[in-house]
Amino acid sequence: MAVQAPAQTRLLGNDFVEAAERALSSGQLGQVSDAELERIMTAAVRLYAAKAETDTPPGQPVTPASVTPTDIVVTASDLIKSVGLNLWDVSMWFNRTKS
Repeated sequence: MAVQAPAQTRLLGNDFVEAAERALSSGQLGQVSDAELERIMTAAVRLYAAKAETDTPPGQPVTPASVTPTDIVVTASDLIKSVGLNLWDVSMWFNRTKS
């Protein structure tokens, strides 16, 4: 049974999603600053990774119908580069099994 997030947490997520959707639909991407996007991405990545290492990992990290393969590859590539990894490093984790 999935644990429901507190209402306040859902509202905070909604605020960001709505801001991102407005920026994307208007073509005015600067409506969400690079600094805020970095803070949000950092928090989301850390939380997802922590949950993925538990006995009850989260489901898919994205809604496939809402992103393109290009969206995923651009984001994943920039995440990999931002921490100084390369594809060989990533390949060690890609097919790992949990003990």
